[in-house]
Amino acid sequence: MPSLFDPISLGAIECPNRVVMAPLTRGRADARGVHGPLAVDYYRQRASAGLIISEGTGISREGLGWPYAPGLWSEEQVEGWKPVTEAVHEAGGRIVAQLWHMGRLVHPDLGDGQPVSASATAGPHRLHTYEGKKDPVEAKALSKDEIARVVGDYAHAAANAIRAGFDGVQVHGANGYLVDQFLRANQRDDEYGGSAENRARFVREVLEGVAAAVGTARTAIRFSPIGEVNGCDDPDPEGLFTAVARVLEDLSIPWIEMREPGEESTFVGTDEDRVSPAMRKVYSGMIGLNSDLRCDSGQALLDEGICDFIAYGRPFISNPDLVRRFRDGAPLADWNPKTFYSRGPEGYNDYPTLEEAKA
Repeated sequence: MPSLFDPISLGAIECPNRVVMAPLTRGRADARGVHGPLAVDYYRQRASAGLIISEGTGISREGLGWPYAPGLWSEEQVEGWKPVTEAVHEAGGRIVAQLWHMGRLVHPDLGDGQPVSASATAGPHRLHTYEGKKDPVEAKALSKDEIARVVGDYAHAAANAIRAGFDGVQVHGANGYLVDQFLRANQRDDEYGGSAENRARFVREVLEGVAAAVGTARTAIRFSPIGEVNGCDDPDPEGLFTAVARVLEDLSIPWIEMREPGEESTFVGTDEDRVSPAMRKVYSGMIGLNSDLRCDSGQALLDEGICDFIAYGRPFISNPDLVRRFRDGAPLADWNPKTFYSRGPEGYNDYPTLEEAKA
């Protein structure tokens, strides 16, 4: 079986190792969703990852409900991302953009009017705004015409990502956001609701739109199939995500990345069994797993043949040279949760590498 340090092909992207940097919201763009020099340094420092998956990046003002998160719907945002992707490539890395629509988790103070979702529902938690968290707002159920418009927003952002220099895109289909709302918080009675196949229709249409814009070989998606997240859950995750996997196989989507946390997870744990083994029976693409994994536990999953690569999140925050530390068996630096979403360089691009720490 492969090691974490063996190369892997993820569609059109040739990765030198299987230690992937998971998407990490950091809140360092400006209020227009435009990145500056801080992000250039941050991503460049982590270019030794086999692949960097960017932080969640809004496809539209309607879909971006996180203060100071970046976007990819405007020309200014495209120009803000260009120095980031250039820096990663100059450092020998590769990077894909994660395309984000938060659906019913967008407060009107940040979005473009009433939030939208699969159904007329509200999320279970208070929502982010620039003035602090506020009570959730009931979303408007998307009409069929509006679904087509949102699919177009995904495709437009994907094309912008390639113009910005990204090597591909990953649709954010996890953690209770819009795609997940169609899958696991869906009360519709039309062709987008009811059966697992119907609830997977939105996934299919989004991926078809994105693949038409950037090519199937540069298209991927993320899921969180087990456990309740932001009010999204399903009583039969294996049945639902096996149906989803059949869609991915039909579309020849080359890779997926998923959160399958254990009961002791530090972020939304669950005692439900993994569904990736069942998905693997019908999906021939590459599968990556994420959630509270270490070097040894990640390698163990590769050894068991459960997945093909491992995505690490918070370890990459405080260890920009995580791949080297894993390879050398070196100790890992601790992260500071207080600076996860703060605005400056502290806890963002000031974590030293092993060599810098020794100097």
